Amino acid sequence: MKNHPSPRAGRRGRPRPHPDAGFRLVWAADTVSQAGSAVTLLALPLVAIGTLHAAPFEAALLVTAEYLAFLLIGLPAGAWVDRMRHRTVMVAGDLVRAALLLSVPVAAGLDALTLPQLYAVAFGMSVCTVFFDVAAQSALPHLVDRDRLTGAHARLEATRSLTQAAGPGLGGALTVALTAPVALAADAVSYLLSALLLSRVRRSDPVPQEPPRPAGGLRAEISEGLRFVFGDRALRALTTASAISNLCGTLGASMLLVLLAGDLGLSPLLCAAVFTAEAVGGLLGSLLTLRVAAAFGERRAMCASVLVSGVLWLLAVPFYQDDWRFAVAVALQGLGWTAFMTFKITSVAFRQRRCPDPLLGRMTATVRFVVWGAMPVGALVGGALGEWLGARPAMWIGAVGELLAVLPLLLPQSAPLAMRRARACRISSVDVSGSVSS
Repeated sequence: MKNHPSPRAGRRGRPRPHPDAGFRLVWAADTVSQAGSAVTLLALPLVAIGTLHAAPFEAALLVTAEYLAFLLIGLPAGAWVDRMRHRTVMVAGDLVRAALLLSVPVAAGLDALTLPQLYAVAFGMSVCTVFFDVAAQSALPHLVDRDRLTGAHARLEATRSLTQAAGPGLGGALTVALTAPVALAADAVSYLLSALLLSRVRRSDPVPQEPPRPAGGLRAEISEGLRFVFGDRALRALTTASAISNLCGTLGASMLLVLLAGDLGLSPLLCAAVFTAEAVGGLLGSLLTLRVAAAFGERRAMCASVLVSGVLWLLAVPFYQDDWRFAVAVALQGLGWTAFMTFKITSVAFRQRRCPDPLLGRMTATVRFVVWGAMPVGALVGGALGEWLGARPAMWIGAVGELLAVLPLLLPQSAPLAMRRARACRISSVDVSGSVSS
């Protein structure tokens, strides 16, 4: 009897990759790079504040540079990514980010490191992140069935939170042992490993199709993405809520290390404890997201997520002191992230389920343009308020403002976010700890 290739065999009888193989590689790459990024989260601001003695507004400019590309090129990036192979964009983004980070310890070793170089590195990183993130979110629906996207995002967020829990502590230890500039080399290595893993992904890298393009070229393609996001009541409500949260959250976050390392004079290890608590809280929140969405429905779960997290962060501000109250502030900060993860995970999965494939890149870029574009504005406002009123008053203003993010979710226009219990229960059946396709 003639032997036929198995149904899973590709050309010349070679077995096709398991449907989950691509997702596992992306998951592993994300885990590695997130671990390194958690080091940079602490080390890069400490280079500015500790090594170069940056003032509050100068430190805020660094945060602005880290997100500025989302405001400047966020919209065309979506149209460009829709025309390119996702894997190629992601690998290139990782390699360039590694080179940028390695330039910091090299310049420090030559005694040539300056704040303008840090701003250039931060901005270059943000450009790479714009393209990488749009490509990654556009690739994920090709790896995972759409009704399992919430579970896939929960797995990614859980692992990110786990690595970020250890990353800031490692960053603090490396900063103490090797200085902050040298600690950035750890993140550079993580991006190189991520690029190696992503280079093996095949299933999420289809040849881009050339859909009929609007007559106006790139501008018309960008407009098409804008119309899709802001013409949909639910997506408009989600995007507005996220933008308010990011604007006010970055306003306060840009002054956090100024308060801790500058005003209070806390050690890098104690500063790292705040980010570790956020990561641990995020891990717990990611594990609870599916159960919360199933129990309350998506809309009510997201409203509660934004409101509770805002209250907890507001309560944390006065407890940031150089005594026992610091431990209370760290705990409240972590619990705030536990609450916020329901909104973060569920909103991304909701957008991807709602968007057709040809518009995924432009939809993601449009949302990122608004949501992440609000962050450099928030950092600039935070820096100005920090110079004028001080770091803690600026954090107060940001925490109060974050409570306003729930308002768009409460308006009647966000009604399509409501989810029937049967649908929520079906999503909750995805095993977060096991294979997405199981």
